[in-house]
Amino acid sequence: MSRHPTVKWAQRSDKLSITIELPDAKDVKLKLEPEGKFFFSATSGVDNVPYELDMDLYDKVDVNESKASVGLRNICYLIKKAESKSWSRLLKQEGKPPVFLKVDWDKWVDEDEGQDSKSGAGMDFGDFDFSKLNMGGGGDFDGDEDEAEKDEGNDEGTMEEDDMVEVSGKKNIEEAAPASGEH
Repeated sequence: MSRHPTVKWAQRSDKLSITIELPDAKDVKLKLEPEGKFFFSATSGVDNVPYELDMDLYDKVDVNESKASVGLRNICYLIKKAESKSWSRLLKQEGKPPVFLKVDWDKWVDEDEGQDSKSGAGMDFGDFDFSKLNMGGGGDFDGDEDEAEKDEGNDEGTMEEDDMVEVSGKKNIEEAAPASGEH
């Protein structure tokens, strides 16, 4: 009996993105039909466990403009919709979707967001005063000066900026190895 791999999906008005998460997939077979029939099969793992998907997509697709890419960790399929319109769900069947089917929120773009890449771009907030939201902040961000004076003579447990190393744009504490002869 075949298993179902985890499938993530997202849509734009004109296309679908289907990502099948199956590391080290072998003997990959993909079939897409114009009326929206999507079939996938492959084996994975040292035991060559069979995986299979047979789904009826919500609407018709353009097979000639759709593309697949088989990678080491997943199989990506970019499917062109026959009509440029948002689908209410991925599958034709109504009701709760199968447990292996998940929304890919990293790729999802809502229809009303359009082409704006920034959140809130083009929104008019008029005379709205954000300072009245009382969301904290607005105080002294340098900390209490009295506390800083108390700690001045105490070097134990404090780290200087020189003791940090930049890693991927963030500062991490560098563990200092004792010099030879020190214990």
